[in-house]
Amino acid sequence: MKVLLLKDPKDRGSGPDPYIQELGLYGFEAALIPVLSFEFVSLQTFFEKLSHPDHYEGLIFTSPRAVEAAKLCLGENSKNEAWRNSLKEKWNNKSAYVVGKATASLVEEIGLAPQGEKCGNAEKLAGYICARETPNSSPLLFPCGSLKREVLPTILKEKGISLESLTVYQTAQHPSLQESLKNYFSQQGIPASIIFFSPSGVRFCLQHIQKFSGDLINQIKFAAIGPATAEAMEAEGIPVSCTAENPTPQDLAAGIKKALHL
Repeated sequence: MKVLLLKDPKDRGSGPDPYIQELGLYGFEAALIPVLSFEFVSLQTFFEKLSHPDHYEGLIFTSPRAVEAAKLCLGENSKNEAWRNSLKEKWNNKSAYVVGKATASLVEEIGLAPQGEKCGNAEKLAGYICARETPNSSPLLFPCGSLKREVLPTILKEKGISLESLTVYQTAQHPSLQESLKNYFSQQGIPASIIFFSPSGVRFCLQHIQKFSGDLINQIKFAAIGPATAEAMEAEGIPVSCTAENPTPQDLAAGIKKALHL
């Protein structure tokens, strides 16, 4: 039974994608198609902010790309030396809030201790942060993408938690997306399920899926990696057959199995 994942490969160069592996354990023939392309921006500004931990209460990372931006910031020898010699220790005296295991593991790679990874989405993380931070203190530094949702900033603002956002990557449609979807549908046929991994993925993919699946689109069970993605799907009129309880391969695979009545 075929399943299509609309996401980037995970951990390029370090073995199979964990979502494909987990779905394979359930007998699914899973394929993935990259949906998004990213361009990193404002990295010098980001490093300047990372160079002044005394100005902030902590960091918030809600996507792996934001952590990748931090890694790029620290890529030059002089900057990496400054990070290792003093900055990392100073930031480790503060909180580093994250959404999801993938983001948490990348935060660990730059030497910080992630908090809140089990929250699963920005709304839950905002509640977690509000329970731990003091209102009207120094801001939390929030490196983010150009298409970030306003859920987390809005909740923190309502609770008096100061936030300083900085766009460190721009998000666009992957240049080969349309051709990849066309080839998939012509060669593999209609999958039993299609899984969206982000609201922007819904925006960029839906018209192509409608075009290439035609009248057979009603045969497809659509799934979401989390509630924000499910909301974006529902806003476009897509019936959501399954939303992963947590954004993990295990929870997604279990949800897909249930949605397909296997």
